[in-house]
Amino acid sequence: MGFEKITEIVEIRDGKVVVKDKEKVKKAMDGLIFDAIFEEVEEARIKKLLIIKEIAKGMDAIPSSIHGLYEEMGKHFLGFTVPAINIRGLTYDVARAIFRKAKEKNVGALIFEIARSEIGYTKQRPLEYSACVLAAAVKEGFTGPVFLQGDHFQIVRRYFEKEPDKEINYVKGLIKEAIEAEFYNIDIDTSTLVDLSKETIYEQQRPNFENTALLAEHVRNLEPEGVTISIGGEIGEIGGKNSTPEEARAYLDGFRDVYKGDKGLSKLSVQTGTKHGGVVLPDGSIAQVKIDFETLQILSELVRKEYGLSGCVQHGASTLPEEAFDKFPETGTSEIHLATGFQNIIYDSKYLPDEFRKMIYEFLKKQFASEWKEGQTEEQFIYSTRKKGFGPFKKEWWSLPKEVKEPIMAELEQKFELLFGKLRVFDTVEIVNKTVKPAKVSVEIDF
Repeated sequence: MGFEKITEIVEIRDGKVVVKDKEKVKKAMDGLIFDAIFEEVEEARIKKLLIIKEIAKGMDAIPSSIHGLYEEMGKHFLGFTVPAINIRGLTYDVARAIFRKAKEKNVGALIFEIARSEIGYTKQRPLEYSACVLAAAVKEGFTGPVFLQGDHFQIVRRYFEKEPDKEINYVKGLIKEAIEAEFYNIDIDTSTLVDLSKETIYEQQRPNFENTALLAEHVRNLEPEGVTISIGGEIGEIGGKNSTPEEARAYLDGFRDVYKGDKGLSKLSVQTGTKHGGVVLPDGSIAQVKIDFETLQILSELVRKEYGLSGCVQHGASTLPEEAFDKFPETGTSEIHLATGFQNIIYDSKYLPDEFRKMIYEFLKKQFASEWKEGQTEEQFIYSTRKKGFGPFKKEWWSLPKEVKEPIMAELEQKFELLFGKLRVFDTVEIVNKTVKPAKVSVEIDF
C-alpha cells in the first residue's frame, strides 16, 4: 500500500495526522516508506516523509533527547555504555533489525545517528533518515523515546580556512535542518580547528571551544518547547594523538568561560587510538587496534566528577575485536559510535549476490578512481570507498528480494545482540523512561 490510500488508515485534521487503525498502519508501512523515499517530486516527498514521522509519534515512537539520561550519568555512572549506530544503507531494514533486538532485550538506551559526511555520500538528508528510523519503529511496534543524533556535525578545516563564515553558516544550516527533522541530539565537532602552534593548551583549544560554544548557542536557540537537546563536544580529532586530561580541562573550562547558554554539554568525544573504519591491511583485512582504555577511564571520570558530563565518547569502534567491548562499561565510557562493522557485515555476507556486489565495486573503481592512493591495493581501495556505494544504488539496495535481505538482517541481529550485551544496555528501558520525558513536538503539514 502506498500513499494513494493513506486516508484509509490515518485522518488529516487541520494539518495534523491522526492514526485511525494502528494494525493497518503497521501492515502498510513497508509500502508507505518506499513510496516516500522514492517519490520524485520533492515537495510531495517531504510531505510523505513528514506524514510518516507524525504517524510514528501518533503510535508513541517519539523522537527524544537523551539529555536527561546523561544528566543522571553525570551524577553517577549507571554501568552501561550507550551504542550510537550509524546506518549507511538499507536504513529501514537495518533499523527494523535493531528495534526487533531492542524489544527482545528490553533496550532503551540506544541512539540512531548519521554524520555530516554520511548525509552526503549515502544521500540521506536528516528528514529521510528520521522517517526511515521512525517507520521501522512503527513496523516493529517499538514505543517510547527514539534517539536521533547528528554525528560529527563538523567544521571542515580546509573550508573554514578559506571562508570561515560560510563554513560556520553551513553547519548552522545543517543543525537547523536536523532539529526540524527531530534530531534532538547533536554532536558538534570543531576539534579540527585546534591550533597546536600556540604555546598553551588553553590557547590551542581556543578555536575549538569558541566555535563549539557558538554552535551550541545556535542549537539552544532552535530548541522546541519542552526539549533540551543533548549536545556533545570533541577535543581530539579521531585518528590523531590520544587526548589528555589537560586538553579536556582546557576545552571544558574555555567552553564554560565563553558559552552563553543555560544547559551545556552532556558528553565529550576523545581520541584513544581508533581510526574511523579501522586500519585496512593490503589484503583488505582490518588491523588489530589497541585502545588506550586507561586514558578513556581517566577522562570519563574527570569529565563526570569535575564537569557533570555523562562521560567520554568512543568513536570508530565497530571494527574492534569482540572482547574489547566489555571494557567500555568497565571504564565508564558513556557512549560508543558504531558504523563500519555493520556495513562490512552487509557487503561481506554470503547472501549478497556476487553480481550485485561486483556491480557496485566496478562503479566505485570508475567513479572514485582519483581517490585510489599510490601503493594502495584494490582490496584497500574497495574497503575505503564502498561506503559510497549505498547512495547511488539506494533503490537497488531497497529492492533486493527478501530471500537476500532477511538472512543479512539475521546476521546483523546477532551482532546487535552481542554488542548490546557487552555494552550492558539490556533492560535499560526503565531507566530511560525514568530520566527521559518525551515531548511530542507539534508539526503542522500543509496539505
